[in-house]
Amino acid sequence: MAAIHRSVAALRIIGDELDPSEITKLLGAAPTYSHSKGEVLKRPKGRIANFGMWRLDAPPFEPSEFNDQVVLLLAQLTQDLAVWEALSAKYTVDFFCGWFMDESNEGEDISPATLVALGTRGITLGLDIYAPDDE
Repeated sequence: MAAIHRSVAALRIIGDELDPSEITKLLGAAPTYSHSKGEVLKRPKGRIANFGMWRLDAPPFEPSEFNDQVVLLLAQLTQDLAVWEALSAKYTVDFFCGWFMDESNEGEDISPATLVALGTRGITLGLDIYAPDDE
């Protein structure tokens, strides 16, 4: 089985009462992107945010190396599991990954260490898998 052709990934924290500066302080790193509920968004221009979001993007990998993306992001953030427990109790916390296939049979192995790292922090894993174009 071939590796997934390309992957993009981001850690996202979402909630109505989310204050991006508070999340930055708790996690110890600045986000790639953030906004508060009610804020006027730049994209799509003029839309009002229905919820707050703090997002840290991993670099895209081609071919995909999902485990490395998780390690890269989590290494930048606090290792204090009490902080993660508090965040996941108050907000939706997920690790979003988009996998883009170039062939009809590609796959990815997720290591036990990656699963433990996400699970102990209360981070949900979300996958969007895109089939190859049949053009």
